[in-house]
Amino acid sequence: MSPTGVGIIGIGSWASLSHIPVIQASPAFELRAVSTSRRASADAAAAEHGVPGYDDHRRLIEHPGVDLVVVAVPVAQHFDLIKAALAAGKTVYSEWPLAAGLAEAEHLAELARRTGARTVTGLQGRYAPEVRYARELIGDGYIGDVLGTTMVGSGMVWGGEVAGHRQAYWFDQAAGASPLTSAALHALDPLHYVLGEFGTLTSNLVVGRKETTVLEDGTRIPVTVADQVALIGTLSSGTAASVFYRGGTSRGDNFRWEINGTDGDLVLTAAWGNMQVAPLTLAGGRGPETSVTPLDVPSRYLRDVPAELAGTPAAGVALLYAELARDLAEDTRTVPDFELALARHRLIDAIENSSATGVRLSLGTVSA
Repeated sequence: MSPTGVGIIGIGSWASLSHIPVIQASPAFELRAVSTSRRASADAAAAEHGVPGYDDHRRLIEHPGVDLVVVAVPVAQHFDLIKAALAAGKTVYSEWPLAAGLAEAEHLAELARRTGARTVTGLQGRYAPEVRYARELIGDGYIGDVLGTTMVGSGMVWGGEVAGHRQAYWFDQAAGASPLTSAALHALDPLHYVLGEFGTLTSNLVVGRKETTVLEDGTRIPVTVADQVALIGTLSSGTAASVFYRGGTSRGDNFRWEINGTDGDLVLTAAWGNMQVAPLTLAGGRGPETSVTPLDVPSRYLRDVPAELAGTPAAGVALLYAELARDLAEDTRTVPDFELALARHRLIDAIENSSATGVRLSLGTVSA
């Protein structure tokens, strides 16, 4: 097959660290165009990558060589850009979160259904080799029957300081990028991939820090996002689950996920709380063993990560692109798409409702 032509809207630090290196390393994809909101940055990106650069996203979408449109801009801008790409009949890869709220996510998922477009959502955490191997071990009975799971993590941002005003939107609830919608959901998706969905759920969302300091000029800005996210519930399998995510960083563990069973335990850890971009360590113990020890992940889970990207934030993105390449070659649909993204937005809505009302909610079944 000839490579799939890719156009990227938003050549910021994340796209430069992840999408572009992955595309350059993959024979299945080829960068064909880039766009930004400013002419100067579009010209600079075009010169750096040797492709057309636009300051109008519509021109990138109209480019005949662009088959796949990647939307890698702040979530508040997703809705209009994704709508335009879907209307043009393009395959769309949206970074997570898909939209700034449930209503927008419902609209985009419905538009994708009507157009029949192939869609991708950047929930790459489920492709981490350690996550996939943990799922295999559980399926093989390594820990016996699963009893419960506990996850604790840090959002890394949403702390007491932020570098500049360009990042201030992180602290604004209306902007759609919060510890719940971003860091916590990036980690919850792998939890559900391994253990199943919530059946019942109770949540507590707390705005701990009321202000944060912009280091650029010392300005104090208000915090309206909940920077303390607590969830407790029962998965559809009957497994007890507890999840806590906080804004900022911890002097303790910034990511720890335990899965406990009748005959063993699995523990996934990382120094960085945004687990979807962090190198993970998987440890396990069972039977008479009194502690967990690191487990070697089989090489079959690592084969789709180019050597130069192993251990980098791009590794998970590389695994997602590799799965997308197989979908395109085999006409299958296995990658996280807008339907799964909609289910995750509905989970966010349920979490917010439970916290606001104090009610324990029963949730519907989600295909993961």
